[in-house]
Amino acid sequence: LAVKDPTAVERANLLNMAKLSIKGLIESALSFGRTLDSDYPPLQQFFVVMEHCLKHGLKVRKSFLSYNKTIWGPLELVEKLYPEAEEIAASVRDLPGLKTPLGRARAWLRLALMQKKMADYLRCLIIQRDLLSEFYEYHALMMEEEGAVIVGLLVGLNVIDANLCVKGEDLDSQVGVIDFSVYLKSDDDIGGKERNVQIAAILDQKNYVEELNRQLNSTVSSLHARVDSLEKSNTKLIEELAIAKNNIIKLQEENHQLRSENTLILMKTQHHLQATKVDVEAELQTYKHSRQGLDEMYNEARRQLREESQLRQDMENELVVQVSMKHEIELAMKLLEKDIHEKQDTLIGLRQQLDEVKAINMEMYQKLQVSEDAMKEKNEIIDRLEDKTNQINATMKQLEQRLQQAEKAQMEAEAEDEKLKQEYVNKSESLQKEFSQKEKQLLQLETDLKIEKEWRQTLEDDLQKEKETVSHLRIETQEIINLKKEFLKLQEKNKQLKSICQDQEAALQELASKLSESKLKIEDIKEANKALQGQVWLKDKDATHCKLCEKEFSLSKRKHHCRNCGEIFCNACSDNELPLPSSPKPVRVCDSCHAILIQRCSSNVP
Repeated sequence: LAVKDPTAVERANLLNMAKLSIKGLIESALSFGRTLDSDYPPLQQFFVVMEHCLKHGLKVRKSFLSYNKTIWGPLELVEKLYPEAEEIAASVRDLPGLKTPLGRARAWLRLALMQKKMADYLRCLIIQRDLLSEFYEYHALMMEEEGAVIVGLLVGLNVIDANLCVKGEDLDSQVGVIDFSVYLKSDDDIGGKERNVQIAAILDQKNYVEELNRQLNSTVSSLHARVDSLEKSNTKLIEELAIAKNNIIKLQEENHQLRSENTLILMKTQHHLQATKVDVEAELQTYKHSRQGLDEMYNEARRQLREESQLRQDMENELVVQVSMKHEIELAMKLLEKDIHEKQDTLIGLRQQLDEVKAINMEMYQKLQVSEDAMKEKNEIIDRLEDKTNQINATMKQLEQRLQQAEKAQMEAEAEDEKLKQEYVNKSESLQKEFSQKEKQLLQLETDLKIEKEWRQTLEDDLQKEKETVSHLRIETQEIINLKKEFLKLQEKNKQLKSICQDQEAALQELASKLSESKLKIEDIKEANKALQGQVWLKDKDATHCKLCEKEFSLSKRKHHCRNCGEIFCNACSDNELPLPSSPKPVRVCDSCHAILIQRCSSNVP
């Protein structure tokens, strides 16, 4: 024979005991017919069996003092999985008489049975087997199929009403022993079971009759309330019918009066709209003419501004040319200081450049006169534009006043129309059946009013467009004012450029005078050179004495050599000095040819 697994036998025995305890509890509770107390023996046996089922396969947890084996750990886990169990867990923790985890677990089971949610809580535990594996062994009842069967059996306990007092009961020291004598069968038990079945059937019939009686009483009371309400509503409807008849007679009279008033209002509004339409058309024509003239003047002003900007660019280019010419003249002067032999060529170039500068200055002066004339014309145009803008502003103010008057009249007419519309709508709803012809007339009136509203809307759009054009004109006038300011700035810059040109002309005149003087001196030097052609320079070894004073050269009497005639003089005899614009000190000149003397070392000095 194959040996059976002891854990499987334990699970089967516990499952059978759970079936017997749950079945006996349900049958005894139905025969008892009242809510169960904590002293009821089948109920106590049920809690003992549930405790044994939950303890099966429970892991032993180590603590500081001893080993702990309790079912409170997995039951406390239900609080995290099922949010509605938080209330039970909190109330169990707050109970004052409980000291052990086992007592808390027993209290938890009793509260779950009173809530009729024990099956739901344990079902959440069985589903989360990965969490249960921390508390139970793999072969435990709660980890196998038997646990799911017990949870299904617990659903039947929801028909039982239990009222258990947990607070004063000593749950920590109770001994959980299963009493098997309760579940043993006998002849008396068989007869008692038949009686219990009959009693259960009678109780079911009684409950059914009571439920029917309760439903019939509720339907009768609701029918009485509906009859009372219908009677009250009937009396109210009769009264409202009489009032409605009186209101219909009054409304007929008011309808005739309102029609006559409406015809008068329509005539007045038509005359007023025609008059305003004629005025607006005339004002629009005048405004269009004025706008065309302003556009033409604005285009002319823009064209003149472009021409002025082009002239300004030309002037700046010419100034750049003049500055470059000035730099070239300075370079030419430096070259003149370095090498006098090249002054003839540079003087010819400078004369040509001076002629060009004079021609450029003349052209600039002519252009300045032209620009001044253009500026005067532009000032006159700007004055005219300002006058026209003032006239436009005055006309715009008049137009705005007229628009305000027209808007006020329009608002009054719209308010009257809205009042008439509301009254017509209210009266048409009450008189739809009897006055179908009047409704058609009202529809015609509404269409007329819509046409009037469209006319008014078009007028408002035209007025809005006129306001926009006025705002554009104001912006354009502001731009013209800004252009005027820029023109004034250009005038100031033109004055500054004129002053700069005058200063440059004065500097050029001074340069020309100095160049003419230097040219005269160069011509004199040329004549002296022509007279002294054919002479030969003396050697330094041969020239031992001064030609004038015939004294020997030394450190105090240094040699000064003439480049043209070749004569050698001492520094005492060559006292003739000539100032040059390029050098800070005057230059010594030969007595015979007036050429520049060159200082040389004495023959006695290295």
